[in-house]
Amino acid sequence: MERKKIIVLGGSSGIGKATAIRFAKEGCQVMIASNDKLGAEQVRDSLAGTGHYSVYVDVQFEEEILNLSKQISSLFGEFDVLINSIGIPVNQSILGSEFDAWDAGLQVMLYGTIKTCRMLVPLMKNGGRVINITSIHAFRAEQGSSGYAVAKAAINQFTRSLALELAPRKILANTVAPGFIDAPLARNEFGVNELETTWFYDNYIKYDHLPLKRAGRPEEVAGVIHFLAGPDASYITGINLIVDGGLTITF
Repeated sequence: MERKKIIVLGGSSGIGKATAIRFAKEGCQVMIASNDKLGAEQVRDSLAGTGHYSVYVDVQFEEEILNLSKQISSLFGEFDVLINSIGIPVNQSILGSEFDAWDAGLQVMLYGTIKTCRMLVPLMKNGGRVINITSIHAFRAEQGSSGYAVAKAAINQFTRSLALELAPRKILANTVAPGFIDAPLARNEFGVNELETTWFYDNYIKYDHLPLKRAGRPEEVAGVIHFLAGPDASYITGINLIVDGGLTITF
């Protein structure tokens, strides 16, 4: 049986790294695309099996996405699954920030997702899968996170539209929205892990706003992504699957 070929954007750390590890463990051939060249290479070298690749890409630049598409055509030919796990922290107020700083999340996460889908999905096999990682921030408001939230909410809607457009090719497109996950994005600009702070404990564990009383692990999100890429998800498209330990059922 031919190995499935998987593209993981943002596969050098966090959820993307855990996803690359999971698919390789399941026997797939993985290409990690990231703007962290060294990190991507280290993850590639750690994967189970052989034939994996890492490619440098900064999704803000179309010429780099074009180079990625050429690498995919050369090394993979057609591929089966595109996973976009690229995320950057954006902590800017709506009115008190420079627009470029506020807009950074949209340029990387929203327009990066749109551009990569436009350029890479034509290389995908019929019956393939597109899985974009968003966030529960797409459904809730938090001080300083408006740019991040707008980008993630827009990716949800973009993916629904993509699911409709790709249905004739039997390509399924879905999003996964993690809650608090113990990954590099949980650390602020000072290197503090918000999941280890008194603020997190008091708000989300002590007073039961997070029913499972812990942050999730990247591997737990990777498992959901693997499910959406597999045969048991063959009748699921255009949905957002929340992985948050029950956080969004509280108020």
